[in-house]
Amino acid sequence: MSTFDKHDLSGIVGKHLVYTYDNGWNYELYIKNASTIDYRIHSGMVGNRWVKNQHVYVVRLAQDVYKVSWTEPTGTDVSLAVNLADKIFHGTIFFPRWVMNNPEKTVCFQNDHLEEMAKFREAGPAYPTEVIDEFATLTVIRDVGENNESVIDCPPDQLPANFPENLKN
Repeated sequence: MSTFDKHDLSGIVGKHLVYTYDNGWNYELYIKNASTIDYRIHSGMVGNRWVKNQHVYVVRLAQDVYKVSWTEPTGTDVSLAVNLADKIFHGTIFFPRWVMNNPEKTVCFQNDHLEEMAKFREAGPAYPTEVIDEFATLTVIRDVGENNESVIDCPPDQLPANFPENLKN
């Protein structure tokens, strides 16, 4: 029997998270509500990509542990495990082959290019899929409330030079 309410997502909804994968990639995620996220990718293969209103599935696995999963219009599948108490993160990203072959095609504000992403996805190739399976360290965890459109509102390259140090935890 669980000692926590597995349906209670209040511990993660409204959280703005900044994290760095062990491979050096820097990401930012805002849990906008129980079914939507915004995110920015600061570095790595698809650095400077950003997305708003991505539909996700969020579940609570333990007291301070959550899983956030989604499929992008690119065909990329993502599953993230977030341990807020220990400030540790684990991400598994399943990139279709077309993204691995031409990652620069996805570096944009995705919302303005949904039809184009669908065309690239359909043209493929999808396989072989590339799996990136990495731990990350949460460097910023802050509560900014639900449905706050100002949290992620510009591309990574337009942020202040001292980001994320300028954020208040």
